[in-house]
Amino acid sequence: MSRGEGPFGKADLQIHTAASDGMADPQQLLEYVEEKTDLTVIAVTDHDDIRGGIMAYELWANGRYSFEVIVGNEVTTQDGHLLALFIQEPVLSLKPVRETLEAIHSQDGLAVIPHPLSWMTRSLGSRAIASIVQNPTELAYFDGIELANDTFAARLTRKRARKLNEDVYHLAETGGSDAHFLEAVGSAHTAFVGSTAEDLRAALLEKTTVAVNGRHPSVITIGPRLMAKQAYRGITATPRALGWRRTARSFVKLFLHI
Repeated sequence: MSRGEGPFGKADLQIHTAASDGMADPQQLLEYVEEKTDLTVIAVTDHDDIRGGIMAYELWANGRYSFEVIVGNEVTTQDGHLLALFIQEPVLSLKPVRETLEAIHSQDGLAVIPHPLSWMTRSLGSRAIASIVQNPTELAYFDGIELANDTFAARLTRKRARKLNEDVYHLAETGGSDAHFLEAVGSAHTAFVGSTAEDLRAALLEKTTVAVNGRHPSVITIGPRLMAKQAYRGITATPRALGWRRTARSFVKLFLHI
């Protein structure tokens, strides 16, 4: 992106609501984004559940907001998490990453690798990423990689992920707050030429986006009690949505892959 190309949009491409393990409902999220941020696009990406994204989109469509909403989903694959953006239908969880990519692209969605390589959360590792990057097919490929995410889990591997993307992956870079609390929304974002969701989509496909880091709120800012409550919700989000037995089997496979 060069300075003469503006206007520039700001998109937070990873936000969670109470539909999974976030602490705010979609209405509260929309009001916060409108009143407290300068974001032009947000993506609601609840864990293994598209309902929060659909609810946010419907509320947005019936209101008057200065930003746009993308329906998304953070899908738990057998290899780690994957962001599905611009989708209309649920993407089945606990499937191999290649199969998940095919499901996303078959409905004209985009697939982004969140918090890549991180051992602190369920992330795609270098082996899983390389298997797709080196052997893409018509529907099985990545559209982007999250290089701005100021959560502790993402910070651990952010530099390595950026280096690999520059040298090997060559994917569009994205930023997302991975917000589970309203105070975290916009703490990382994707900068792009334009202002709308369609402008963002075009920029991702053209690989002209820029990942921008901000500052994730501290435990003191959010409050230890609320942090603890969210941590419990996070542990149970996927099992609640998909069933404990299926989830446990998938995580065993993920652990063995690592």
